Amino acid sequence: MKKHLLLKALLAATFITSSASAKSPFPLSKDTIVIKQHPHVRKFFIGTALDAGIFSSASIEHTYYNILGEPIGTKNSMGTLRFTYVINFGVTFNYNPSRFFGLYTGLDLKNVGYIEKNDFTGQRTYKRRTYNLGIPVGIKIGNMADRKSYGFLGAGIDAPFNYREKTFTVRNQKTKYNEWFSDATPNLMPYVFAGVAIRRGISIKAQYYLNNYLNPDYVRNGYKPNEGTTVHLMLLSLGFTSPFGKNPDMIKKRVTDLNTSSM
Repeated sequence: MKKHLLLKALLAATFITSSASAKSPFPLSKDTIVIKQHPHVRKFFIGTALDAGIFSSASIEHTYYNILGEPIGTKNSMGTLRFTYVINFGVTFNYNPSRFFGLYTGLDLKNVGYIEKNDFTGQRTYKRRTYNLGIPVGIKIGNMADRKSYGFLGAGIDAPFNYREKTFTVRNQKTKYNEWFSDATPNLMPYVFAGVAIRRGISIKAQYYLNNYLNPDYVRNGYKPNEGTTVHLMLLSLGFTSPFGKNPDMIKKRVTDLNTSSM
């Protein structure tokens, strides 16, 4: 009788132990390892490249000439800060080979230019701007998951297609000049850039143009208005970067919620 009771007790203990092991294959302890799943990283996606607001200035150098056409001196200055939010937008094509590294290119439209108050004559103020189509090529380093933070840098090239110039004198006289595909600026404007995208897709980018914004050989009304002037544009933009389409993590979460609510 005692043997039967002992056998039944052993079988019951074995059943309880097996059931506990089935529910928790790894016994909980202070050394239990918890594996955290990372947010989804899109390998390839199309997104926005919105330079919503652009602050710009420029380094300006004027060279003076004598009647013989010989340079006799220079004047260096910085342009007045300029801000614009119309019209700046674009799209990007992104490829992320890993969680912490990505590549991208794209196409964007930008309104860029500068303001020069009291030029070398001390009497005129110029406002010059162009609409540019640009192609950037850059790398991204950081967390490539949606709405996470990363840094980016690269280079690109712009092609201006509309030029506008406003001239103000000390007597409040104003003249305007507008031209499509003008020779007043170079046909191509190479640049370099660097920036950071923080949470929620907000981006801050600094950009510098490598060549002269003005074409010194440009001729208007029989003379060269840009001769002896060298201008290098500098931009600081505040924008918003976001992939097109829904976040796969949010889709999975929605499906999970539906399955849970139906149980």
